[in-house]
Amino acid sequence: MMPQTMHLLALGGALCSAASTIFIRKGLRESDPFSGFWINLVVGTISLWIAVAFTGGVGHVSVKGALFFVCAGLIGTIGGRLLRFVSIERVGASIAAALINLNPFVSSGLAILLLGEHITMPIVVGTVVIVAGTTLFSVGGQRLGVRPSQLVLPVLSATCFGVVAVLRKLGLSDTTAVVGSAINVTTAFVAFTAFLFATGRREIMVTRGWSLAHFVAAGLSENVGVFMNVVALSMGTVSVVTPLYGTAPIFVLFLAPLFLRDVERVRARVVGGTLLIVLGVYLITALGDR
Repeated sequence: MMPQTMHLLALGGALCSAASTIFIRKGLRESDPFSGFWINLVVGTISLWIAVAFTGGVGHVSVKGALFFVCAGLIGTIGGRLLRFVSIERVGASIAAALINLNPFVSSGLAILLLGEHITMPIVVGTVVIVAGTTLFSVGGQRLGVRPSQLVLPVLSATCFGVVAVLRKLGLSDTTAVVGSAINVTTAFVAFTAFLFATGRREIMVTRGWSLAHFVAAGLSENVGVFMNVVALSMGTVSVVTPLYGTAPIFVLFLAPLFLRDVERVRARVVGGTLLIVLGVYLITALGDR
């Protein structure tokens, strides 16, 4: 495939992630983040194993590759995704999206240390510009009375997502993207369900009405986005794919005025954020290999 395919997959994954954020925010109006997270895992597990069946089955899976995706499920899906649900509830969709978008700094640093990736200056500058742009874009979209301690949640989520990008990249050397994604989300589903049973909180697994519909939609879009991101990682480097996938906040703030009018407000600084995003994407996609 041409390099442009990798870029489109990463950006498509970002759009799916943004749609999931909107659906989560709507679902949380009548439910809690733990119920939404469990439904997200159920939907992801079912949909990804269906994808495995339609793409030739499990095939050969090495123990090494499977273990990397198991770790990715525990760190990225349970840690990162659960913290994302809680963050959206506590600080709002746009602020959470902005701070979670700090994960390229984590993944790029780990890619240099662990994978020996060569980071060019345009990639470094593009990553910084994208993070700056999406932060300006997102924070400018909503002014909330948020305590500083609450901002730790999305920052921890960003750290988990940054680590998991490297784990998935390592796992892809021995496992296909579809099977790896299925192992990833299934690990999280089994672990979180066992936790709910062990702690006697099985009521979390029951959600009805519009919240259920929104969480199911969030699960579908979330896991399609993760799958697109994993496929993009199989085609390119972490330092290129992760910043592109991190443009999700710009999509969040385009969707928020349409679906979250009583929650999100877009302000004048959006213009500056948009220009930074466009510049950052150009630096990575057009000049990243130079």
